[in-house]
Amino acid sequence: MSEEKFKKIISHAKEYGFIFQSSEIYDGLSAVYDYGQNGVLLKNNIKNYWWKSMINMNDNIVGLDSAIFSHPITWKASGHLDAFNDPLIDNKDSKKRYRADNLIEDFIEKIQSKLNKEVSKNEKRIGEKFDLNIFLSTNERAKKYNSQINDLKLRLNKALNDDNLTELKQIILDNNILCPISGSCNWTDVKQFNLMFNTKFGASLESSSDLYLRPETAQGIFLNYMNVLKTGRMKIPFGIAQIGKAFRNEIIARQFIFRMREFEQMEMQFFIKPGEQKKWYEFWKETRMKWHLSLGINQDKYRFHNHEKLAHYADAACDIEFEFPFGFKELEGIHSRTDFDLSNHEKFSSKQIKYFDPFDQEKYTPYVIETSIGLDRMFLAVFSESLNIEKLDDGTERTVLKIPIILASNKCAILPLVKKDGLPEIATNLKDKLKLKYNVIYDEKDAIGKRYRRQDAIGTPYCITIDHQTNQDKTVTIRERDSMKQKRISIDNIESFLSKSFDISNWL
Repeated sequence: MSEEKFKKIISHAKEYGFIFQSSEIYDGLSAVYDYGQNGVLLKNNIKNYWWKSMINMNDNIVGLDSAIFSHPITWKASGHLDAFNDPLIDNKDSKKRYRADNLIEDFIEKIQSKLNKEVSKNEKRIGEKFDLNIFLSTNERAKKYNSQINDLKLRLNKALNDDNLTELKQIILDNNILCPISGSCNWTDVKQFNLMFNTKFGASLESSSDLYLRPETAQGIFLNYMNVLKTGRMKIPFGIAQIGKAFRNEIIARQFIFRMREFEQMEMQFFIKPGEQKKWYEFWKETRMKWHLSLGINQDKYRFHNHEKLAHYADAACDIEFEFPFGFKELEGIHSRTDFDLSNHEKFSSKQIKYFDPFDQEKYTPYVIETSIGLDRMFLAVFSESLNIEKLDDGTERTVLKIPIILASNKCAILPLVKKDGLPEIATNLKDKLKLKYNVIYDEKDAIGKRYRRQDAIGTPYCITIDHQTNQDKTVTIRERDSMKQKRISIDNIESFLSKSFDISNWL
């Protein structure tokens, strides 16, 4: 069912102008996507919602837009040249390459699905007296699945923590994990592969130097830490936020826009006094979860996942995971990065990168709490959760995109009932009055019912219909997307109605 839904999501995204395959006329570029006329609006609204939550709502967080190119030593200092690798394995029969850890995780998910089916089947059979804990501890099949899952997770986490590539392959062999294409277990050894794109920088081949496209936006913040500190007269604790493109040479790019080679991140680095990282780590975990829930998406769709294997820079890390159609996956990361980045940049640049604390009268290298969310993943989370096919009372169906209205690509559609009797003129005047404040659609083609369905499919929250009664009493019909309820209001009150509906303070 989830796989079928995911196919519908991908199809709907293209059909209604949200996401296109990049270079499609040349058969496409793998794992690279373009945002269409409706997609770019939704994407920009997500950016704006995040930006205001970070910059406008926090007096001690400022914004930045750093360059995509950085001095090559940046990536040596950050550890990316040495440690930014994926464990890859090839199937000799299909010639396809996979991430070894993903193969194992997918295998664990299959066992989990079997366990979930057992739970669901017995819950239906037993009814209200069903006790999950008792079932998991007494049912032989459930015990077997649970044991398999726990054992596999322990082996996988230990292998990843130890960078034991031989053990990763052995887990695959021991569990007879097959290639999805060839169906064989004929695997090569696991090897590490660096994910950074490299390019040339300079006017000629002789004078050019090797450079990398940034694999994350965080380093641009660290490189500008002293500039912002001095020019902004910042005091710890303070944060620097930015939204920008990053690039990773993902060999196993899959699941639509979930994992791409060119993507956008929304990141904030929060600089704190050493020793206070636990307090601020918990603070940002709670704050970021509140941001997600403020959009009104079901809380059950989110969960925290603590990292078993910590990145080279972290002393604590967790993900906010979202239940996509293909399962719970990382949506946002919260990391306690210690002073790794600033200390290393100080070491490699030979420039002092310190903070002078006026209260304690001491200099120190700040610690950092990072929040990093994939913009494209956030787009997919919102889009996939919003797409619904509803059966109506008259037996028909409608496809509706119930995007949180604060994020909706277009805020309202203005629809003259007919193309005569002065109705298009009234509708055009209303559109011109609203278009600088809101993204507005004007549509006069087809019957009104068909036009409603078109707006439902792209997630437009309100349809404003201009009809013959408008000529008489200057009222219009406003139809709500989610409930399909209609009411008449004065045309003079439309601006205040929309302003109240889309006031971001009602959400944040």
